[in-house]
Amino acid sequence: MAEKFRVALSADFRNADGSPTFADFDLAPLTADPRVEAAFLESENPISARQLEDFDALILLAHRFDRNSVPKSGRLGVIARFGVGYDTVDVNACTDAGIALVITPESVRRPVAVAVITLMLALTGKLAIKEKLTRAGAAGFAQRGAHMGIGLVGRTFGSLGAGNIGAETFRLAKPFDMKLIAHDPFADAGLMAELGADAGLMAELGVELVGIEDLFRRSDVLSVSCPLTDATRHIVSAELLALMKPTSYFINTARGPVVDQKALTKMLQEHRIAGAGLDVLEQEPPDPNDPILALDNVILTPHALCWTDQCFAQMGALDVQAVLEYRDGRAPLGAIVNRSVLDSQTWQDRIAALRGRLRTKT
Repeated sequence: MAEKFRVALSADFRNADGSPTFADFDLAPLTADPRVEAAFLESENPISARQLEDFDALILLAHRFDRNSVPKSGRLGVIARFGVGYDTVDVNACTDAGIALVITPESVRRPVAVAVITLMLALTGKLAIKEKLTRAGAAGFAQRGAHMGIGLVGRTFGSLGAGNIGAETFRLAKPFDMKLIAHDPFADAGLMAELGADAGLMAELGVELVGIEDLFRRSDVLSVSCPLTDATRHIVSAELLALMKPTSYFINTARGPVVDQKALTKMLQEHRIAGAGLDVLEQEPPDPNDPILALDNVILTPHALCWTDQCFAQMGALDVQAVLEYRDGRAPLGAIVNRSVLDSQTWQDRIAALRGRLRTKT
């Protein structure tokens, strides 16, 4: 009898009472397949190698996977990350071990772009203060004129990042008749195509590609849509923030550490920019005494503004599809962060061994 293909799910996919963390993540394609055995790991962060010794694939939520997480058995072949960010995964360790790291950019493309537009409209429409004025009754209504919104026609929307999410945000922004500009920090490194960035597509969308300093100088609304890597950590520095107009708005839905938050907080405290919309922070959850929490020119959401039933259903479906493709002896579907793994002898040997163990027909 053929051995079963074993899929591990990180412990944070379940609540303490055993209920699913996200009800929209449908595990039925795994649990209903007689060829597959799925199991939740114990709660360890980072995940230990001991837990993964007998698994072929891992679907990973927020727990960390580092070099000490790599099982010695050599059986683990795929990590399917639930989402698009992979800063919690040691990519080099995966590559050295011949493990393919898969992310699901298609699942977050529209939801994150919608989140960016939501924050832009809330900031420029002065939504937060107007909501407070309404609750204040007559006294609040009397102050309406002091909080005029900002029209978007002819204003400049800029994106730090011209990849999958950046492009979708530009598509959604086009009906507002804004000027569109972008800088992609990976363009010169030849990584634009891997991350979904395409200079031809930018031209098609009417987006002008500019230098990073011009991006900060010219944008009336500036959004961050790039991954967190060693190269992008604190790429949004005090020096770049100082280039922004005092009437401009800053939005970050990517990762908190991309931004020097202390520098951003100072800019906001001194009203050197008009405001910010942040779905991510350097520390999550934030320290209750973090000064950014006390500012009234910031809209804050808990790294969850893009979370919708559709987003999470697709994210889970793509992860499941990726591991089942691997189960069938094929390269996993989805965006593979370390695609060079597929050409390695380690990967080829593992696929051959997998086919033998599971008697896979391709």
